[in-house]
Amino acid sequence: MYAILDIETTGGQYNEEGITEIAIYKYDGHEITDQFISLINPEKPIQPFVVKLTGINNAMLRTAPKFYDVAKRIVEITEGCIIVAHNAQFDYRILRTEFERLGYDYERQSLCTVELSQKLMPEQKSHSLGKLVRALGIPMSDRHRATGDAMATVQLFKMLLAKDVEKAIIKSLIKSNVQKDISPKLFDLLEGIPSVTGLYYIYKENGDLIYIGKSNNIKKRLNQHFTGSSRKSKRLQRDIFTINYEETGSELIALLKECQEIKVNKPIHNRALKKTVFPYSLYSEKNKEGYMCLNIKKTDGRRKEIISFAGTAEAKKALFKITDKYKLCQKLNGLETAKTACFPYKLGNCNGACIEKEPSAEYNKRVTEFINHNSFNHQSMIIIDKGRSIEEHSAVLIEKGVYKGYAFFNLNYQITNSAILKNILVPMEHNRDVKNIIQGYISRKRNLKIIRF
Repeated sequence: MYAILDIETTGGQYNEEGITEIAIYKYDGHEITDQFISLINPEKPIQPFVVKLTGINNAMLRTAPKFYDVAKRIVEITEGCIIVAHNAQFDYRILRTEFERLGYDYERQSLCTVELSQKLMPEQKSHSLGKLVRALGIPMSDRHRATGDAMATVQLFKMLLAKDVEKAIIKSLIKSNVQKDISPKLFDLLEGIPSVTGLYYIYKENGDLIYIGKSNNIKKRLNQHFTGSSRKSKRLQRDIFTINYEETGSELIALLKECQEIKVNKPIHNRALKKTVFPYSLYSEKNKEGYMCLNIKKTDGRRKEIISFAGTAEAKKALFKITDKYKLCQKLNGLETAKTACFPYKLGNCNGACIEKEPSAEYNKRVTEFINHNSFNHQSMIIIDKGRSIEEHSAVLIEKGVYKGYAFFNLNYQITNSAILKNILVPMEHNRDVKNIIQGYISRKRNLKIIRF
């Protein structure tokens, strides 16, 4: 099945465009079986040149549905279909961007009629939609409107399908997650696995769990295992009998569950997470003058660290961010070298600790307050993230630095505090890797909604 579509947008900067109109025709290779056509309120102004090109203006869209109103219908009509468009890279990117704003990972195979026409109709002087349909005698109305362009693409696609008798070119152009050099046994196992975020579990024939993994695209990741040539991939290909998966929607929940479940189950082909994956940590220690300094050392389970790291390079980079104005501090105090690795700019002001002008007790008090305020050990928060569908969000609860568990909730269910969240919470155990996973995720995902309390 194919979902042949065209999208009109507001124009503007890359990845900031909004959809103003969409037309989708579901096509089974012979006839149109379903269609969806709608103007869409992009909630942002349309660029003047786009108004002139399409005839769609801001006034026309004031009462049109917003994207979240039609998102479910778009998912349904394109489910199990290959997206077909003239310059599919553009239309597919716009769709994915809109769904990402809703916290939904929209993924489909895609096929571009520009690329296909270049392969099958090399004699054509131009492969733009307008010139191509005129040259081929395809009737076209409402040029630069989604309905007219999408219907013209349907007629063009019919011609292209007829020209490609062996279907070899179409197969080569479909952006598929499944490679062809996979064995029949592994291909069958992969058939029922979706392209979603979550965890996957690989079992031997005797029922032993031999591998737990997480991915933002489970199907793609398993395909990499099944076609890889590394020692690990070869072992998995040899031992696998069946696969289970659990969709989480949220990458954070997948990371946290993977960390805990590997430590509990100890699958034979998982190595990294059986022990701590953050072997280096940042500690605060007093120097011989009594001033608190920051040092990177091997993680010591008997001590409370500020934050931990997967390697020394990552640790040094983080430490430099904290102390990168240390040289400025030295210059201000007329020093070539300082006696203490202080970080006064983070504390708001420099009182000369590095030349022992500020008493160590006063300086250490400020350092301790800074560490307590910024250390995960003292933080309580609810992290709101993607759910498993458009209508759902996820939440992760941390109380005073301790990971309590996660939950999924409908968008109509408002999570405002920990008491409400605990009613639906899936309890989880805290371990020393958890806080580093959460801190790393927060630093990477700038648009997370975080409720602190």
